[in-house]
This record gives sequence, structure tokens and C-alpha cells, in this order.
Amino acid sequence: MMTANGSTAMTEPGPRFHAFADAALATGVLCARLVKVLLEAVTRRGAASLAVSGGSTPRALYQQLAREKLDWEKVTIVLADERWVEPGEAGSNESFVRSTLLTGSAEKARFIPLKAPGDTPVEGLEAVEARLADLPFPLDAAILGMGSDGHTLSWFPHAEGLENALSEAGARAAAITARKSAVTGDHLHRMTLTLAALQGVSFCALLIRGEDKRASFEAAALPGPVEDAPVRALLTHETITLEAYWSP
Repeated sequence: MMTANGSTAMTEPGPRFHAFADAALATGVLCARLVKVLLEAVTRRGAASLAVSGGSTPRALYQQLAREKLDWEKVTIVLADERWVEPGEAGSNESFVRSTLLTGSAEKARFIPLKAPGDTPVEGLEAVEARLADLPFPLDAAILGMGSDGHTLSWFPHAEGLENALSEAGARAAAITARKSAVTGDHLHRMTLTLAALQGVSFCALLIRGEDKRASFEAAALPGPVEDAPVRALLTHETITLEAYWSP
């Protein structure tokens, strides 16, 4: 079905899939939706919360969002996941978000990083959980990505710590040690928000690009073990509606 914004959307039950002709259109539509969600949250309760992912795909989205007129001092931004590297090092999601989203007026937003002291994510987990305890839940919005292996956040297939990450009743952060692959590279140690942290989120979007990601999304939407493609935990969730924004 073609929508008014020029996208196509799946109408059958389950996750909504929006296909756009190009990345600029996908970015514009998603940015407008985010602004609406955050404005409504600030109006309703005087604050808004947003979880964001790293990677190259959301760069334009974050740059556009940073230019929007919001009461940024009332917005809290938290990373969805992080490689266990220091800010400034290669692969740091914190550095990426600071350089693309936390600029201009958006620099006033409160930011919660997920890298903490400790040689491993397990050692830093207590400190990260303490930071998240000060974040009002449920989240208002979450912008997630997806790898060709079917992972989202740092929920990697068959990773050590995946069971904790997919627990709906557990902590809001989990330490992950991924199995090395072409997707993970050398960054196997990660910190991630959990499925419990996403409970009640008002708007959960998956921003993906390319035919390979579309094929991975469609494969993950088929029945199968969640451990093989952990994004299935969201695609099949009874209360979280994941909306995919795809462009070639």
C-alpha cells in the first residue's frame, strides 16, 4: 500500500514495514515522526527519553534531528548499545552520537553513555545499571539498527549474555560477548540495553538500508529460533510494535 508520504507499508498484522525510494525520504519521514513523539512527551510530562544506535546508517537522521526546535534540555538520550571501547577510539558509538546528534541546540540534551570503567562489560555492568536507574522509563522512542546476521542493539546470535539481554523481567542492561564474525569485527565485547529496557516504549523504529538488510529483515520475520536472529524478539513481541524504515 502506498502511503501519503511516498512510502509503502505492510498492512498485515505484526511489524510495520515502510519502504522508501531513497534514504533522504526515509530520513525526513522518520525525523518528523520522532519530533512529534518527543514533543508530545515533553508536553505531557515535561520530559522525553530517546534511545539511539550507532553505525553509519543514522548519521543523516541525527544531523537533521539536531536541527529541530525542541526543548532539548528536557530530552534524555541514551545509547542503545556500545562497543567496549573508550570514547574517541574506533567504533565508539558515544563518539558518533556526540558528533552527529549532540550538536547545536541538541547539545543541551542529557546524555547517558554505556561505556563505564572496567576491563570488560561485566565489570562495568553495575555502573551502567546505576546510570539507567536515573532514566525515566518507559522510553518514549528508540532508534535501532539491524545487521545482516539478524542482530539488533548488541543482541548477537548465540552470544554470551544473549539470554540476559532478551529477558523481559531482568535488568535493563546486559554485558555481551559476541561470536566473532564479519559483522562484529574485532569488537566482541559490548554493553546493550535489554528487552526489559524497551518494555512500554511508545515508538520503536528500525532504520535499515540496502537490499541485503531487507532480505535479512524478511528472513527474520519468518518463524525460527530467536537465538539465530535476535531481532525476532521484537518482530514477534506482543506489545512492542517495531516499525521498519527501509531504503535502497
